[in-house]
Amino acid sequence: MALYLIGDLQGCNEPLQRLLRSVDFSPSRDTLYILGDLVNRGPDSLGVLRSLSGLGDAAQCLLGNHDLNLLGIRHGLRKPHRSDTVQQVLDAPDCDPLLDWLRHRRMAMLEHGWLMVHAGVLPQWSAAQTMALAGEVEQALRGPDLAGFLKAMYGNTPNQWQDTLAGAERLRVIVNALTRMRFCTTDGAMEFATTGSTQTAPPGYLPWFEVPGRKTAGLPVAFGHWSTLGADTVASGAGLLDNTLPLDTGCVWGGCLSAARLGSRPGQFELIRVPCPQVQAPD
Repeated sequence: MALYLIGDLQGCNEPLQRLLRSVDFSPSRDTLYILGDLVNRGPDSLGVLRSLSGLGDAAQCLLGNHDLNLLGIRHGLRKPHRSDTVQQVLDAPDCDPLLDWLRHRRMAMLEHGWLMVHAGVLPQWSAAQTMALAGEVEQALRGPDLAGFLKAMYGNTPNQWQDTLAGAERLRVIVNALTRMRFCTTDGAMEFATTGSTQTAPPGYLPWFEVPGRKTAGLPVAFGHWSTLGADTVASGAGLLDNTLPLDTGCVWGGCLSAARLGSRPGQFELIRVPCPQVQAPD
């Protein structure tokens, strides 16, 4: 039995299939943990969704910001961006069952000694609280008013967690932290405009995993979303970065698709990479 953590696919189905062949993946024996952003910007989001949904429990997938964006477009709450490549999914005869499968994916996972998220974890959240808050969003995504949840999900405020938050504001902060965050202040105020390397942090902000006293610091955290960070970290062979593993290595931008095959001890892994052709230029 082998366990693999895999970074952002973003519609790059052909590299995914090459990666699975390279490790002799078997759904009867092995398990994939996909760290969100299954779709968009790449050429074959439909193929990714069909492939992963067809693997059953052998593919455990998180939701990323691009996946939530696809659900928003489907419900008429978002207009496609000029760089979006999801029309193939929307036009497919199996669009509705695929998106029903998508809305039932997870927002965070705690498996095999690893906490897994798409983007980040606020410094004041423990692993247990992260999982509980992720569960609140999952319940809303799977509930009868999906369109209502998606309509209220967008926005940058509030940008900071408070235990007293309720309703749409509470869910919005959780979604933004788990699927969009890169930088925050020491007290957890998030910033969403900066997308570059860790050296581009605005004054007063840090990469979320560098915040002193982060409550999840004692647990290895795997995440995607930050392609410049993941590409630099994996290419340098640096291993865990502040006890985190960034696995978005820019497949859709011409980098590579990366997987971490988990070892027998928490935090132990072996990296597998396959090169990817550039199919999108950064915005």
